[in-house]
Amino acid sequence: MNIWPGFVDALATILLAFVFVLLLFVVAQLYLSSQLSDRNEALASLQAELDAMAEALSLERDERRRLEEEVSGLYAELSATLAQRDEARESLAVSESALAAAREQVAAGEDDLRASLLEIATLQQKIIDLRSELAGAEARTRAAEETVEAREMRIQDLIAEVEERERALREEQTLTADAEARVEALRRQVRSLREQISALAEALRIEEQTVAEQRTRIDTLVERLNVALAEEVQELSSYRSEFFGRLREVLGDIEAIEIVGDRFRFQSELFFDTASAEIGPAGEARLAQVAETLRRVAQRIPEEIDWVLQVEGHTDRRPINTEQFPSNWQLSTARAQSILDSLIDEGIPPQRLAAVGYGEYQPVAEGDSPEALAQNRRIELRLSNR
Repeated sequence: MNIWPGFVDALATILLAFVFVLLLFVVAQLYLSSQLSDRNEALASLQAELDAMAEALSLERDERRRLEEEVSGLYAELSATLAQRDEARESLAVSESALAAAREQVAAGEDDLRASLLEIATLQQKIIDLRSELAGAEARTRAAEETVEAREMRIQDLIAEVEERERALREEQTLTADAEARVEALRRQVRSLREQISALAEALRIEEQTVAEQRTRIDTLVERLNVALAEEVQELSSYRSEFFGRLREVLGDIEAIEIVGDRFRFQSELFFDTASAEIGPAGEARLAQVAETLRRVAQRIPEEIDWVLQVEGHTDRRPINTEQFPSNWQLSTARAQSILDSLIDEGIPPQRLAAVGYGEYQPVAEGDSPEALAQNRRIELRLSNR
C-alpha cells in the first residue's frame, strides 16, 4: 500500500494545529499586555490623585489656621459691631420720625398725581371737543366758499347782462323818438341791475369777511389742537421711556438689543432660526417678559391715549426663495405676525397691536459683512399713538 499521501495530510494537519495554537498564544499575549498597560496607567493616575489630595490636605490645614485667625478677628469685630448696633438703634428712632414725615410727603404727592391725571382727562375731552368744533367750522367754511363762488358767478352774469343792455341802449339811442320810451325803460333796468350788483358786492364783501374770520378761528383751533396733541405725544413718550427702560432691566442679560429713538430693537436670532418664522422656546420666554412689562405699563396709561404697539420685521439683503417664503417680504411679515400672535396669546389686546414687514429695504448698516447683515436682521417694537 502507498501511505505517503496520508502521511503528508497528517503532517499538514499537525502543522495547521500548531499554527493555530501559536496564534492563540499571540492573541493572549497582546490582551495581557493591554490589560497590564491600562492597570499601570490607572495606578499612575491614582498616585497623582493621592499626591493632589495630600497637597489639598496641606492647603486645608493652612486654610484652617487662617480661618482660626480670622475667627479671632471676627470676635473682636463683633464686640465693636454690638456697640455700633446700640448707636444704630438710637439713629433708627430718629429715622422713624423722618420716615413718617416722608410718608406724609408721599401721600401729598399721590394727591398731586391724581389731580394731574384728572387734568389730563379734562384735556383729552377738550381735544375731542376741539376736533368736533374744527370739523363743524371747516364744513361752514366750505359752505361759505361755495356761496361766495355762486355769488361771484351771479355777479359776472349780471355784469355781462349790463354790458349787453348798455350796448342795446347805445343802439336804441340812434333810433327815432318813438323808441325813447323803450330807452327809458332800459335805463331803469340798468339802474336796477346796478343796484343789484352793489347789493351783491356788499354781500360778497360780508361773506369774504365771514370766511376770513372763520379761517382765523380754524387756525386758532388747529393751533390749540396741535398743542393738545403735542402734550398727548409728550405724555405717551414718558410711558414709552418707562416701557423701554423696564424692558432693558428685564432683558439686561441680552447684548443684542438697542433703543433707537421711539424703537426697541432686537436681533432676529433671539427669536427665530435662519429662514424660519417659528419662535423658539427661548424666544417665547423673552416675549413673555415683554408682554408682562407691557401689561404693567399699560395699566398706568390713561384710557384717553389711543396707543398701539407696532411690531416691525426686517431681513438682510441676501435673497430667499423657498416654497414657504418666496421673498424677504414674506419672511419679514411672517416673523412680525408670529411675534404679534405670541403677544396676543400672552394677554395683550389685539386692538393695541399692529404688524408690518419691510423685507431688506430699510437697512441700518451698509455692506455685506457678517456684522452688517446681523444688524439688518432685526425685530423692532414701536409704541405710538394712532
